[in-house]
Amino acid sequence: MARRILAALLALTAALLIAAAVPLALKATQHDQQSYVSATEATAHSLAAVADENLSYDKTDPRFQAAMRPYRNQGDEIVIATPDLSVVTGKGTPDVGWQQLAAKAFATTTSQTQVTKTRIVVAELIWADNIHSDNPIGVVVLERPTTALDDSTGSLWLYVALLATIAMLAAAAIAITFARWVSKPLVTMDSAARKLADGDLSVRAGTSSGPPELRRMAASFNMMAGRLETLVHGHRAMLADVSHQLRTPLAALRLRIDLLAVDAGPSAQAELAGAQEEIARLSRLVDGLLATARAESVTEQRVIINVLPTVTERVAAWQPVADGAGVKLVVDPPESAGSDIAGLKVALGAGHLEQVLDNLLANAIEALGGGGHVGVTVRGTEAGMELVVADDGPGMSAEERSRAFLRFSTASQNGTGLGLAIVHRLVTSNGGTARLSDTPGGGLTVSLEFPAVAGLDGPRAEGSSLQV
Repeated sequence: MARRILAALLALTAALLIAAAVPLALKATQHDQQSYVSATEATAHSLAAVADENLSYDKTDPRFQAAMRPYRNQGDEIVIATPDLSVVTGKGTPDVGWQQLAAKAFATTTSQTQVTKTRIVVAELIWADNIHSDNPIGVVVLERPTTALDDSTGSLWLYVALLATIAMLAAAAIAITFARWVSKPLVTMDSAARKLADGDLSVRAGTSSGPPELRRMAASFNMMAGRLETLVHGHRAMLADVSHQLRTPLAALRLRIDLLAVDAGPSAQAELAGAQEEIARLSRLVDGLLATARAESVTEQRVIINVLPTVTERVAAWQPVADGAGVKLVVDPPESAGSDIAGLKVALGAGHLEQVLDNLLANAIEALGGGGHVGVTVRGTEAGMELVVADDGPGMSAEERSRAFLRFSTASQNGTGLGLAIVHRLVTSNGGTARLSDTPGGGLTVSLEFPAVAGLDGPRAEGSSLQV
């Protein structure tokens, strides 16, 4: 924005200078040239007025010599000639061609002026006793160089150029000052918004500078940030209270049922075992709800995570569970892919990638039941990183996939329907996307895409992948 304001004001100033200063300078130059020509003609006329006696009596007139004296030390060339163009006296000799100008003056009985780029030549007729009733008795040819005029014109244009430069510099200074006055609050607000999006709920935008509209916007932003901070802190406090208030009575209830089962008969023990299963299911439901609520209120500061070690560590952690269920976790990295994705990194909330992998692997192993395999693929993309978890289980129908990211949506009787909802909330809260599709040959494929980490120079080779 600052560059646009600067460019606009400079363009406007330049247009005004071209529209106003240049025509004025041209007009002033033309006026100076006309004045210079008029002064040269007046000088020739003065010389002609005192030269008539010099020609009439064929003697050197002291007045004429006095009139000639100022021009002896100048660059003027002066010739006094008779009607037959014989030179009587003068100072120097004009360039070849003065005879034609003098002849034209005799022929027309009027003075003649010729202006070139380097000189001005005036042929002024001399009349006897300065009376124009008779034929002219001679002519004064005055040639004056335009050096002084050129110097004056150059000084004028130099002044105009200096004035234009000062105007452009002043416009640039005003534009930069104005742009900073306008853009500084916007930059501050943008920085505050980024920090707020990254989880810093205490950040506030400055309201002491900038236009009134931006100050009001900053005040509204701060009000929004304050309310958001209050809501998030209240939500976190409620989660802590709910966690304590629900888990404690459930643990106490389970303990009581365990004590009752010790002395109960066979029929009562069967009923108590069913009650214990329901309590365990209720405990899982409470844990899932709390995890979902935490995922929905994610405001933690993001950290840069190296993807490959995290994926390897979580797969290793779930390997015993998979072995117990008869599920095979495929570990078959391509030889050429390891070096390409070893440095692949993303910016996520602390522990979020681990939670995503845990939920996906748990759902896949539970869906397979016994046998089958689960594959985890990590690949670099142009946008960042893609994480794919695919199984060859029963999969989902199109209708089930459309509702899979909603709470309590599950095709399993033992599931809570919260695993994929938690994954979706965690992925989207970190700027990623999640989608479900069929695995070729049968099963469910979960594809997660995360944006790249800005400013990282680590390798990100598109198409390179690692299957674990």
